[in-house]
Amino acid sequence: MLATIDLRSQPLGARQLRAVLPRAEYDVEAALDAVRPISDDVHDRGAAALYDLAERFDGVRPSSLRVPQEVLEAAVDTLDPAVRTALEVAIERTRAVHADQRRTDTTTDLGGGGTVTERWVPVERVGLYVPGGRAVYPSSVVMNVVPAQIAGVGSLAVASPPQKENVGVFAGYPHPTILAACALLGVDEVWAMGGAQAVAGFAHGFEDEAAGERGECLPVSLVTGPGNIYVAAAKRLLKGIVGIDAEAGPTEIAVLADATADPEHVAADLISQAEHDPMAGSVLVTESTELADAVAGAVERRAAATKHSERVAEALSGRQSAIVLVDDLDAGLRVVDAYAAEHLEVITADAPAVAARVRSAGAIFVGAHSPVSLGDYVAGSNHVLPTGGSAAHSSGLSVQSFLRGIHVVEYSEQALAEVAPHVLALSEAEDLPAHGEAISARTGEALR
Repeated sequence: MLATIDLRSQPLGARQLRAVLPRAEYDVEAALDAVRPISDDVHDRGAAALYDLAERFDGVRPSSLRVPQEVLEAAVDTLDPAVRTALEVAIERTRAVHADQRRTDTTTDLGGGGTVTERWVPVERVGLYVPGGRAVYPSSVVMNVVPAQIAGVGSLAVASPPQKENVGVFAGYPHPTILAACALLGVDEVWAMGGAQAVAGFAHGFEDEAAGERGECLPVSLVTGPGNIYVAAAKRLLKGIVGIDAEAGPTEIAVLADATADPEHVAADLISQAEHDPMAGSVLVTESTELADAVAGAVERRAAATKHSERVAEALSGRQSAIVLVDDLDAGLRVVDAYAAEHLEVITADAPAVAARVRSAGAIFVGAHSPVSLGDYVAGSNHVLPTGGSAAHSSGLSVQSFLRGIHVVEYSEQALAEVAPHVLALSEAEDLPAHGEAISARTGEALR
């Protein structure tokens, strides 16, 4: 099921490693052709387009695009008590971790009356997308909403696809567990719209007459949250009209393990990510052929027995999944840094020291008792993470994602006079004399 890539005795550099390591084929650019007319339709026709697109793509036409308050309340009332408790624990722990990410304004005194202050200001309004395809993701509600709330965003809206399987009061609305998570977090603006059209709806804004006075969806400043390739393409298309967190691709896990790792644990973790999507990537990097063989056997057995066995088998057999054999731990670290996994588990002797050497990963899970599933739900960390190798240059969702740093510059007359010659010298060097004249008009300083 899992292919083997043998990199032993091959001193490859980062460029060569990127070329040989497994990765899903995911062409966001190709999806733009499908997404562009959807976005244009939402821009031109607003709510009418969103109703038609829900019927076309989700197989259901909601009674209204905005979920009524009584439906949100019913979702909490009918929520399984164990699930409610689990969500409350997830919310509490995620809030605790993200509260420590708050930024404080800082002022640098450059002397003589010159200061520069960096102010951290939340974006005014955000649209948070929660997917609703093969699985239900109330955890993604938590991961998007909590950092936005802690950042101080004043206006939050959540969108998730309407579900044709829903019955009763929930008919035509997003999954009730997603609605319950929104209600538990105090979010009352929830929209029944999915896919590229949800991103377009947030970007352009619209008015839904069926929802009455609550039916206006104002344009947002920022759209965050994972989704399929069409959601990613819509983000790319509309970037500039709105800010985005990232273009999320298929989920992925890499496990850096040595002979001390339990093969059953490793196999279970590889399967846990393969469960998400047939394009999900599961990669084991190890110097131990004994571990590799044991994991391969355990994966075969466990994959056949798990609920979503067909999906798992497709993901594990795809080009994006493999066992990678390396000469030693140093080589393994070079491989995982080149791969830049969304999720990286380090299950080795002295795992904390090894994990501290990793340079590129969305999140790192250290030791035998820190599986990725923990981070998906209640670790307190955020599970909206960079994919497709973008962890080499990007971070996961955090409080910082919802803040803008604004430099506030204040110089006194004396402070300006002290630096005026330097500004004039540089403006002359750049052949931008008017820049210097803006200084000399105040100080009388002349160009050289």
